[in-house]
Amino acid sequence: MPEHICDDRRRLLRAAASTFAATRLGLFGSSAAQLSCAAFPPDEGKLPSLDNATAWLNSPALASPGLRGRVVVVQFWTYTCINWLRTLPYTRAWAERYERHGLVIVGVHSPEFAFERNVENVRRAAGELNVAYPIAVDSDHAIWRAFSNQYWPALYIADAQGRVRHHQFGEGGYERSEAIIQQLLAESGATSVARTPVSVTGRGVEAAADWANLKSPESYLGYDRASSFAPSGELTIDERRRYIVPVQSTLNRWSLSGEWTARRDAVVLNAPSGRIVYRFHARDVHLVMGPAIPGRTVRFRVRIDGHPPGEARGSDVDANGDGLVGAPRMYQLIRQTTPIAERRFEIEFLDRSVEAFAFTFG
Repeated sequence: MPEHICDDRRRLLRAAASTFAATRLGLFGSSAAQLSCAAFPPDEGKLPSLDNATAWLNSPALASPGLRGRVVVVQFWTYTCINWLRTLPYTRAWAERYERHGLVIVGVHSPEFAFERNVENVRRAAGELNVAYPIAVDSDHAIWRAFSNQYWPALYIADAQGRVRHHQFGEGGYERSEAIIQQLLAESGATSVARTPVSVTGRGVEAAADWANLKSPESYLGYDRASSFAPSGELTIDERRRYIVPVQSTLNRWSLSGEWTARRDAVVLNAPSGRIVYRFHARDVHLVMGPAIPGRTVRFRVRIDGHPPGEARGSDVDANGDGLVGAPRMYQLIRQTTPIAERRFEIEFLDRSVEAFAFTFG
């Protein structure tokens, strides 16, 4: 199963990344630390083809022969992924600084949810997020499979000879990745390449997570991957049902109120005034959701510990907690200031026909 890289998984996936490099190089006897600090990044094999993209945005199709002689950064993403969104300020800044020196950044959009397979949704999201570099739309996951990729986000850097020289799974490693970009550009003959890292400040949903206070994991709502629904075991599959929020709630458990249908990938509201309640511990609360009927707008209202969020509002709600669902995407609902504590989050949908897919935190 593909994974977002978040929370306490980061430590395990850093180890997986080191194993990936060692496997490709046959260097299980070598130190992972020695690999990461090598003066010249190792050869991890030929950059797989991008030829099987279902569409291209911001660029004509980029075939492998046309990329020869260029340093290439390939990043796998999906537009609702908070872990990818927090890397975007860096890839955007690298594209702006190094394109004139011969760098090509390709964002491979490999969808997680069905609505992300729609190229028009990807086009809209890319425009709203200011993703101006070439995008290979990978709706069938053909490029994903060619790379044997497993994660969002995942970054691969290839030299001018088309050999992968570095990879980064998940957030972080920005200075190391940029230093390798600079080195490979110099190897390719580029001159006057900056040797200092870009200065980046993520804003809004692109701001770095508050890792010290992040104690709530990504939580899927569809029955295929739902694991923290309360009361446990009472999520009815593919049938309309009226739910009641339990009197007691515990950290990192979510529940429903109102008439909902639990689908494989989402919960769908069948009547107005349905609620989702989540007890969380994090600075930010995000919810991937959209109208169940394309083109419809759904009103919602957010509460935190029973009150309007005020200054703790996210970018998609006002101080009273009111907002609109108009397109399938990730919505930022809460951004707290310190001190961060365990809180009760509640979202009420004033109209029917909304579908909610997953909570993420920051």
